[in-house]
Amino acid sequence: MKVKSEKRQDNDTRDEAALPAVCNPLPIVTSDDANLERYIRSVQNFPMLSAEEEYEYAQSWRRAGDKFAAEKLVSSHLRMVVSVAYDFKNYGIPVADLIASGNLGLMQALSKFDPERGFRFSTYAMFWIKAEIYDTVLNNWSLVKIGTSANQKRVFFNLARAKRALGIMDNNLSDDQTKQIAEYLEVPELDVSRMQKRIAARDLSLNRPARDESDSPDMLSNLADDENSIEDKLEQSQFRNFGRELLQKHLAAMPERDREILIARRLSDPAPTLEQLSERHKISRERVRQIEERAFAKLRDAILADANKS
Repeated sequence: MKVKSEKRQDNDTRDEAALPAVCNPLPIVTSDDANLERYIRSVQNFPMLSAEEEYEYAQSWRRAGDKFAAEKLVSSHLRMVVSVAYDFKNYGIPVADLIASGNLGLMQALSKFDPERGFRFSTYAMFWIKAEIYDTVLNNWSLVKIGTSANQKRVFFNLARAKRALGIMDNNLSDDQTKQIAEYLEVPELDVSRMQKRIAARDLSLNRPARDESDSPDMLSNLADDENSIEDKLEQSQFRNFGRELLQKHLAAMPERDREILIARRLSDPAPTLEQLSERHKISRERVRQIEERAFAKLRDAILADANKS
Protein backbone atom coordinates (compact mmCIF):
# COMPACT_ATOMS: atom_id res chain seq x y z
CA MET A 1 0.00 0.00 0.00
CA LYS A 2 1.28 3.45 -0.92
CA VAL A 3 0.11 6.47 1.04
CA LYS A 4 -0.95 9.50 -0.94
CA SER A 5 0.76 12.65 0.26
CA GLU A 6 0.81 16.33 -0.51
CA LYS A 7 3.38 17.92 -2.79
CA ARG A 8 6.75 18.20 -1.07
CA GLN A 9 9.92 20.15 -1.80
CA ASP A 10 12.82 18.04 -3.08
CA ASN A 11 15.34 19.91 -0.97
CA ASP A 12 13.76 18.97 2.37
CA THR A 13 16.52 17.53 4.54
CA ARG A 14 16.58 15.94 7.96
CA ASP A 15 18.86 17.29 10.71
CA GLU A 16 19.80 14.26 12.79
CA ALA A 17 21.15 16.44 15.62
CA ALA A 18 17.90 18.30 16.16
CA LEU A 19 14.31 17.34 16.84
CA PRO A 20 12.25 17.07 13.67
CA ALA A 21 10.14 19.97 12.44
CA VAL A 22 6.73 19.36 10.90
CA CYS A 23 4.90 21.12 8.09
CA ASN A 24 1.96 22.52 10.01
CA PRO A 25 2.01 23.73 13.62
CA LEU A 26 0.61 21.14 16.00
CA PRO A 27 -1.74 22.17 18.83
CA ILE A 28 -0.01 23.74 21.82
CA VAL A 29 -0.89 22.76 25.37
CA THR A 30 -0.83 25.25 28.26
CA SER A 31 -1.72 25.01 31.94
CA ASP A 32 -4.99 26.91 31.44
CA ASP A 33 -7.88 24.50 32.09
CA ALA A 34 -9.93 25.68 29.12
CA ASN A 35 -6.96 25.41 26.79
CA LEU A 36 -6.13 21.95 28.12
CA GLU A 37 -9.64 20.76 27.34
CA ARG A 38 -9.46 22.22 23.84
CA TYR A 39 -6.09 20.58 23.31
CA ILE A 40 -7.39 17.15 24.34
CA ARG A 41 -10.39 17.50 22.04
CA SER A 42 -8.19 18.57 19.13
CA VAL A 43 -5.71 15.68 19.43
CA GLN A 44 -8.59 13.22 19.49
CA ASN A 45 -9.58 14.44 16.04
CA PHE A 46 -6.31 13.30 14.46
CA PRO A 47 -6.89 9.96 12.68
CA MET A 48 -5.13 6.81 13.81
CA LEU A 49 -2.83 5.14 11.32
CA SER A 50 -2.91 1.56 10.17
CA ALA A 51 0.26 -0.49 10.39
CA GLU A 52 0.79 -0.11 6.62
CA GLU A 53 0.29 3.66 6.69
CA GLU A 54 2.57 4.02 9.67
CA TYR A 55 5.31 2.02 7.94
CA GLU A 56 5.09 4.05 4.73
CA TYR A 57 5.16 7.38 6.57
CA ALA A 58 8.08 6.25 8.72
CA GLN A 59 10.02 5.13 5.64
CA SER A 60 9.32 8.40 3.87
CA TRP A 61 10.48 10.39 6.90
CA ARG A 62 13.58 8.33 7.52
CA ARG A 63 14.75 8.14 3.92
CA ALA A 64 13.74 11.55 2.55
CA GLY A 65 13.15 13.72 5.60
CA ASP A 66 9.50 14.11 4.58
CA LYS A 67 8.03 16.61 7.05
CA PHE A 68 4.49 15.82 5.98
CA ALA A 69 5.07 12.16 6.92
CA ALA A 70 6.62 13.24 10.23
CA GLU A 71 3.55 15.34 10.98
CA LYS A 72 1.27 12.39 10.33
CA LEU A 73 3.27 10.13 12.64
CA VAL A 74 3.38 12.66 15.46
CA SER A 75 -0.21 13.89 15.28
CA SER A 76 -1.64 10.36 15.25
CA HIS A 77 0.12 9.59 18.55
CA LEU A 78 -0.60 12.80 20.49
CA ARG A 79 -3.62 11.17 22.15
CA MET A 80 -1.32 8.42 23.44
CA VAL A 81 0.83 11.08 25.14
CA VAL A 82 -2.26 12.50 26.86
CA SER A 83 -3.23 9.04 28.09
CA VAL A 84 0.24 8.40 29.54
CA ALA A 85 0.40 11.87 31.11
CA TYR A 86 -2.84 11.31 33.02
CA ASP A 87 -1.34 8.17 34.55
CA PHE A 88 1.10 10.48 36.38
CA LYS A 89 -1.34 13.23 37.40
CA ASN A 90 -1.14 12.31 41.11
CA TYR A 91 2.50 13.33 41.43
CA GLY A 92 1.70 17.01 41.89
CA ILE A 93 2.85 18.10 38.40
CA PRO A 94 0.34 19.96 36.16
CA VAL A 95 -1.03 17.66 33.48
CA ALA A 96 -0.14 20.23 30.84
CA ASP A 97 3.52 20.03 31.86
CA LEU A 98 3.40 16.24 31.73
CA ILE A 99 1.85 16.35 28.25
CA ALA A 100 4.49 18.81 27.06
CA SER A 101 7.23 16.52 28.34
CA GLY A 102 5.58 13.51 26.73
CA ASN A 103 5.36 15.36 23.41
CA LEU A 104 9.09 16.04 23.64
CA GLY A 105 9.65 12.31 24.15
CA LEU A 106 7.44 11.62 21.12
CA MET A 107 9.62 13.89 18.97
CA GLN A 108 12.72 12.16 20.31
CA ALA A 109 11.24 8.84 19.31
CA LEU A 110 10.48 10.11 15.81
CA SER A 111 14.08 11.22 15.29
CA LYS A 112 15.38 7.73 16.17
CA PHE A 113 12.68 5.35 14.94
CA ASP A 114 13.66 2.70 12.41
CA PRO A 115 10.61 0.98 10.85
CA GLU A 116 12.78 -1.85 9.49
CA ARG A 117 13.20 -3.30 12.97
CA GLY A 118 9.62 -4.56 12.87
CA PHE A 119 8.17 -2.58 15.79
CA ARG A 120 5.14 -0.32 15.68
CA PHE A 121 5.95 3.35 16.22
CA SER A 122 3.64 3.46 19.25
CA THR A 123 5.61 0.69 20.96
CA TYR A 124 8.89 2.48 20.38
CA ALA A 125 7.55 5.93 21.23
CA MET A 126 6.06 4.75 24.54
CA PHE A 127 9.57 4.30 25.96
CA TRP A 128 10.63 7.84 25.07
CA ILE A 129 7.36 9.40 26.24
CA LYS A 130 7.58 7.75 29.65
CA ALA A 131 11.28 8.56 29.96
CA GLU A 132 10.64 12.30 29.50
CA ILE A 133 7.68 12.26 31.89
CA TYR A 134 9.71 10.31 34.47
CA ASP A 135 12.42 12.96 34.33
CA THR A 136 9.87 15.78 34.68
CA VAL A 137 8.29 14.18 37.75
CA LEU A 138 11.62 13.41 39.41
CA ASN A 139 13.09 16.85 38.70
CA ASN A 140 10.05 18.64 40.13
CA TRP A 141 9.24 16.34 43.03
CA SER A 142 11.94 17.64 45.34
CA LEU A 143 14.70 20.25 45.50
CA VAL A 144 16.90 17.35 46.60
CA LYS A 145 17.76 15.00 43.76
CA ILE A 146 15.71 11.83 43.96
CA GLY A 147 15.56 8.58 42.02
CA THR A 148 19.01 8.48 40.45
CA SER A 149 19.31 4.71 39.95
CA ALA A 150 17.06 2.31 38.07
CA ASN A 151 15.96 0.62 41.31
CA GLN A 152 15.16 3.95 42.96
CA LYS A 153 13.06 5.03 39.98
CA ARG A 154 11.23 1.70 40.08
CA VAL A 155 10.41 2.16 43.74
CA PHE A 156 9.39 5.81 43.29
CA PHE A 157 6.87 5.11 40.53
CA ASN A 158 5.59 1.76 41.80
CA LEU A 159 5.62 2.08 45.59
CA ALA A 160 1.96 3.07 45.88
CA ARG A 161 0.89 0.28 43.54
CA ALA A 162 2.93 -2.26 45.49
CA LYS A 163 1.43 -1.14 48.80
CA ARG A 164 -2.09 -1.46 47.40
CA ALA A 165 -1.36 -4.91 45.99
CA LEU A 166 0.02 -6.06 49.35
CA GLY A 167 -2.73 -4.40 51.39
CA ILE A 168 -0.30 -2.08 53.20
CA MET A 169 -1.84 1.20 54.31
CA ASP A 170 0.80 2.51 56.72
CA ASN A 171 3.17 5.34 55.80
CA ASN A 172 5.63 4.20 58.45
CA LEU A 173 6.68 0.83 57.11
CA SER A 174 7.71 -1.94 59.44
CA ASP A 175 10.69 -4.15 58.63
CA ASP A 176 8.36 -6.94 57.47
CA GLN A 177 6.38 -4.57 55.23
CA THR A 178 9.58 -3.17 53.75
CA LYS A 179 10.75 -6.68 52.99
CA GLN A 180 7.43 -7.59 51.34
CA ILE A 181 7.53 -4.52 49.09
CA ALA A 182 11.19 -5.10 48.21
CA GLU A 183 10.42 -8.67 47.17
CA TYR A 184 7.36 -7.54 45.21
CA LEU A 185 9.35 -4.91 43.29
CA GLU A 186 12.54 -7.01 43.18
CA VAL A 187 14.68 -4.24 44.64
CA PRO A 188 16.87 -3.96 47.79
CA GLU A 189 15.04 -3.25 51.05
CA LEU A 190 17.22 -0.18 51.64
CA ASP A 191 15.88 1.47 48.47
CA VAL A 192 12.31 0.89 49.66
CA SER A 193 12.85 2.31 53.15
CA ARG A 194 14.76 5.35 51.89
CA MET A 195 12.25 6.15 49.16
CA GLN A 196 9.31 5.84 51.56
CA LYS A 197 10.94 8.40 53.85
CA ARG A 198 11.73 10.72 50.95
CA ILE A 199 8.21 10.57 49.55
CA ALA A 200 6.64 11.16 52.97
CA ALA A 201 8.88 14.19 53.63
CA ARG A 202 7.87 16.49 50.76
CA ASP A 203 9.51 19.89 50.40
CA LEU A 204 7.61 22.69 52.12
CA SER A 205 7.81 26.34 51.16
CA LEU A 206 8.95 28.59 53.99
CA ASN A 207 6.61 31.23 52.60
CA ARG A 208 3.47 29.18 53.24
CA PRO A 209 1.26 30.33 56.18
CA ALA A 210 2.14 28.71 59.48
CA ARG A 211 -1.56 28.27 60.31
CA ASP A 212 -4.80 28.09 58.36
CA GLU A 213 -5.69 31.71 59.10
CA SER A 214 -5.88 34.67 56.77
CA ASP A 215 -3.52 36.79 58.88
CA SER A 216 -1.13 33.97 59.81
CA PRO A 217 2.57 34.79 59.37
CA ASP A 218 4.59 32.57 57.06
CA MET A 219 6.75 29.73 58.37
CA LEU A 220 9.93 31.68 57.73
CA SER A 221 8.84 34.29 60.29
CA ASN A 222 8.68 31.61 63.00
CA LEU A 223 12.18 30.26 62.46
CA ALA A 224 14.72 31.08 65.14
CA ASP A 225 17.54 33.38 64.09
CA ASP A 226 20.80 31.80 65.20
CA GLU A 227 22.84 34.88 64.34
CA ASN A 228 23.97 37.38 66.96
CA SER A 229 21.82 40.41 67.64
CA ILE A 230 22.59 43.76 66.03
CA GLU A 231 23.94 45.01 69.37
CA ASP A 232 26.34 42.06 69.63
CA LYS A 233 27.47 42.49 66.03
CA LEU A 234 28.13 46.19 66.63
CA GLU A 235 30.07 45.45 69.80
CA GLN A 236 32.18 42.84 68.01
CA SER A 237 32.87 45.24 65.16
CA GLN A 238 33.96 47.99 67.54
CA PHE A 239 36.18 45.54 69.43
CA ARG A 240 37.86 44.43 66.20
CA ASN A 241 38.44 48.01 65.10
CA PHE A 242 39.89 48.90 68.52
CA GLY A 243 42.21 45.90 68.41
CA ARG A 244 43.31 46.78 64.89
CA GLU A 245 44.16 50.34 65.98
CA LEU A 246 46.22 49.09 68.94
CA LEU A 247 48.05 46.59 66.72
CA GLN A 248 48.98 49.25 64.17
CA LYS A 249 50.00 51.69 66.92
CA HIS A 250 52.41 49.33 68.69
CA LEU A 251 53.78 47.79 65.51
CA ALA A 252 54.76 51.28 64.38
CA ALA A 253 56.65 51.84 67.66
CA MET A 254 58.86 48.77 67.17
CA PRO A 255 62.37 48.79 65.68
CA GLU A 256 62.18 48.28 61.93
CA ARG A 257 63.87 44.86 61.86
CA ASP A 258 61.75 43.51 64.73
CA ARG A 259 58.57 44.77 63.04
CA GLU A 260 59.48 43.22 59.66
CA ILE A 261 60.31 39.82 61.20
CA LEU A 262 57.18 39.77 63.36
CA ILE A 263 54.90 40.71 60.47
CA ALA A 264 56.58 38.16 58.19
CA ARG A 265 56.35 35.29 60.71
CA ARG A 266 52.99 36.01 62.40
CA LEU A 267 50.91 38.14 60.01
CA SER A 268 51.83 36.83 56.55
CA ASP A 269 50.33 33.92 54.59
CA PRO A 270 52.31 32.00 53.62
CA ALA A 271 54.92 32.86 56.24
CA PRO A 272 58.57 32.86 55.09
CA THR A 273 60.90 30.34 56.69
CA LEU A 274 63.57 31.17 59.25
CA GLU A 275 66.16 30.37 56.58
CA GLN A 276 64.70 32.93 54.18
CA LEU A 277 64.59 35.66 56.85
CA SER A 278 68.09 34.86 58.05
CA GLU A 279 69.42 35.40 54.53
CA ARG A 280 67.41 38.59 54.12
CA HIS A 281 68.63 40.17 57.38
CA LYS A 282 72.10 38.59 57.36
CA ILE A 283 71.67 36.91 60.76
CA SER A 284 71.36 33.30 61.93
CA ARG A 285 68.10 31.38 61.94
CA GLU A 286 68.23 31.13 65.73
CA ARG A 287 68.59 34.90 65.95
CA VAL A 288 65.54 35.35 63.74
CA ARG A 289 63.54 33.02 66.04
CA GLN A 290 64.63 34.95 69.13
CA ILE A 291 63.67 38.30 67.61
CA GLU A 292 60.28 36.92 66.61
CA GLU A 293 59.52 35.58 70.09
CA ARG A 294 60.74 38.73 71.82
CA ALA A 295 58.86 41.08 69.49
CA PHE A 296 55.64 39.11 69.83
CA ALA A 297 55.83 39.14 73.64
CA LYS A 298 56.46 42.89 73.70
CA LEU A 299 53.60 43.55 71.28
CA ARG A 300 51.17 41.40 73.28
CA ASP A 301 52.09 43.05 76.59
CA ALA A 302 51.84 46.55 75.12
CA ILE A 303 48.40 45.93 73.59
CA LEU A 304 47.03 44.39 76.79
CA ALA A 305 48.37 47.24 78.89
CA ASP A 306 46.90 49.82 76.55
CA ALA A 307 43.55 48.03 76.44
CA ASN A 308 43.30 47.90 80.23
CA LYS A 309 43.68 51.67 80.40
CA SER A 310 40.66 52.21 78.15
